[in-house]
Amino acid sequence: MDRRAFLVRLGASGFALTPLATALSACAKSAWPEGMAEIHWDRDTCTRCRMVISDRRFAAEVRGGPKDEVFKFDDIGCVAFWLKAQPWNTDPRIWVADAGSRGDGVAWLDARKARYVSGKTSPMAYNYAAFPLPQAGSLDFPEMREHILLRGK
Repeated sequence: MDRRAFLVRLGASGFALTPLATALSACAKSAWPEGMAEIHWDRDTCTRCRMVISDRRFAAEVRGGPKDEVFKFDDIGCVAFWLKAQPWNTDPRIWVADAGSRGDGVAWLDARKARYVSGKTSPMAYNYAAFPLPQAGSLDFPEMREHILLRGK
């Protein structure tokens, strides 16, 4: 089959599959956990430092406060300092990217249940990456947060 015939056949079959593909994609589960707002990579900025959120391995999001607002972050260290400054009496929901995610998709973890490994190069140099399971030397959320706050930047 020559190139022209192939492209014509491909185009014809593509139109035939479009309604089916559309229907199937509508049934697909969202990659964003319930309550989490989509992060627009390379456009949204960190609530604390205003850096563009680009590195999918270290992104985080908080939903909470009196108006149940969404706050996006480029580094879990920014979350630690930002939360310290909030006058809320409520306990916000916090998500963090699973640093072990592969491909274009990001697996999101409950930040309070994640385990944090230091020594990774993160956007704001707090250098903690989140994982779903404990690893050698990993810290839980309160321990990681305490380490970051003691560094004081």
